[in-house]
Amino acid sequence: MKEPPVPLIYEESVAGRRGVTLPKPDVPLSPLPAELLRDDLALPETDELTVVRHFTRLSRQNFSIDGQYYPLGSCTMKYNPRMNEDAAGLRGFRRAHPLLGATENQGALALIWKLQESLKKITGFSAFSLQPAAGAQGELAGVLMIRAYHQSRGDRGRRRILIPDSAHGTNPATCTMAGFTAETIPSTPSGGLDLGALKNACTGENAPTLAGLMITNPNTLGLFEPRIREIIALIHDAGGLVYGDGANMNALLGVLKPADLGFDVMHLNLHKTFSTPHGGGGPGAGAVGAGPLLADYLPGPLAAKTGETYGPVTPPRSIGRLKAFYGNFGVLVRAYAYIRLLGREGIRRVGEQAVLNANYIKVQIQDRYPLPFGAERPCMHEFVASPRLENHLSTLDIAKRLIDYGFHPPTIYFPLIVKDALMVEPTETESKETLDAFIKALGAIAEEAETQPELLSGAPHDTPVGRLDETAAARKPVLSYRPAGVSR
Repeated sequence: MKEPPVPLIYEESVAGRRGVTLPKPDVPLSPLPAELLRDDLALPETDELTVVRHFTRLSRQNFSIDGQYYPLGSCTMKYNPRMNEDAAGLRGFRRAHPLLGATENQGALALIWKLQESLKKITGFSAFSLQPAAGAQGELAGVLMIRAYHQSRGDRGRRRILIPDSAHGTNPATCTMAGFTAETIPSTPSGGLDLGALKNACTGENAPTLAGLMITNPNTLGLFEPRIREIIALIHDAGGLVYGDGANMNALLGVLKPADLGFDVMHLNLHKTFSTPHGGGGPGAGAVGAGPLLADYLPGPLAAKTGETYGPVTPPRSIGRLKAFYGNFGVLVRAYAYIRLLGREGIRRVGEQAVLNANYIKVQIQDRYPLPFGAERPCMHEFVASPRLENHLSTLDIAKRLIDYGFHPPTIYFPLIVKDALMVEPTETESKETLDAFIKALGAIAEEAETQPELLSGAPHDTPVGRLDETAAARKPVLSYRPAGVSR
């Protein structure tokens, strides 16, 4: 049964009610300056119990990883072990002030150094920076490092960066922000990079203008690039560098080290691959790893160990800071706790189980949700289907109907090269029973699409609100509460 919408906290307000009783002041009262006073705040007035019940009701109407399954492709919305929360909540970490010096923050610096070392072992890179606040900023750091490298050699004519047509949208945006020109390389029907087009873009007269390649492997189609070594060699032979988008590292954990393939620089989404699901837009951490060629250009500061003491250090050719202090430190604590909890064998099982789960779902549903790219190949940790649509239905209708079955919708309409894309990533944390229930729901929705299409076009049916006008929400957002009859 559909629950009624939770009223606004303002609508539960009763004049004169208080949620907190403050003690009598033990210092003389002093009036605030008149120019700092406001008489138009119109804040809600409620008791404490009303506030608690209000936000508890709201929380029950939200999707969360603790309550529902998130098959959210390319986003790795996995379970965040409670031990991670306990570690991040330790008094020494939770209350550490960023303005304290290295002497007072030895514990935090030690954790940062140990996390850097752990990531080096997992990826094979020779150095890591934990500075970037999220994946997109880690991506920007990598491209700025490539730019700084070419400029240090006086190679200022290298202005082109090649990007697969299946790439994340942040890739071309990053190129533009860094002053490069993005050039698209098409995909083949098998889901890999078109090697012929790549050769044309980085050989002959095109070689001197090539700065590098940005590539995700596994790519956003959920497929591993079998010719990745050949691709990287082509770029290096032309004088360019290769940036790896680590958004899909969840598939490779403990199985393959990207640096061994020849990548020069790569970012990792610690908030995806190493837990801390990032619903609601944050927090994130976009750690950047580099090989010997680019290690000196990493954003600083890094944590260094001298004897038994830890302290900040900035690489000699660093591109500088990207964020104040050490980024989202709580995410770093959770990532380190996650790695220590799993250990070497556990980390490998993460990658293996994520790939197994994705292939299990793919095989079960591909008759009704076919894959336009690489259907004959095993996928990695995710796959992209193109549903068979009839009765004027859309992929959005399928996504909305999944909500009625208790599942968060997967990523839809991405990558753009797949018509009506439905991107599914089960992660390694879901049980077979959960995957079977998801498969059953997709089958039922496919049947409904043929026999009762109105169930899809009108979905969701059981949420407090139905489909919202997303265009109006973007163009005419209501960002603050106004009591009835009050305008500004």
